[in-house]
Amino acid sequence: MSITSKQRRDARKRREQRARNQAAAGLDAASPIEPHAELRDDDKQLLAGIVRRDGQWVLGMDGRIAGESDSAAHVLALILRAAELHDRAGTNVRLVYSDDLKHAAHAEAAGQGLSFDQFRQQLVAGLQGEPETH
Repeated sequence: MSITSKQRRDARKRREQRARNQAAAGLDAASPIEPHAELRDDDKQLLAGIVRRDGQWVLGMDGRIAGESDSAAHVLALILRAAELHDRAGTNVRLVYSDDLKHAAHAEAAGQGLSFDQFRQQLVAGLQGEPETH
């Protein structure tokens, strides 16, 4: 028996055991996580990000999940707001986001009869406790 065939067999056994363990724990199919946005400072440190997992948009900040939503417009508006706040505080940041996130957010806002900028303004006003305007 060659060394490589033994290594392949052992690797296969480990994969099969891992699959059995995940199935027993109720983790049959690990849900894929799709990255869609990154907010980074000048040192390229990740400040915030958005991923899509199990049909939910997930916003993470400071290494923790800040929230989940069905609303692409909501999470995109929040990360844009975070970028603005960092800029105002004197931290140069760079925000990069996917076309999928952008299109979903704009389509969602349009479905409410708003432009995405109007949606953002309403969200920020709500966060600041101001009355909403239409």
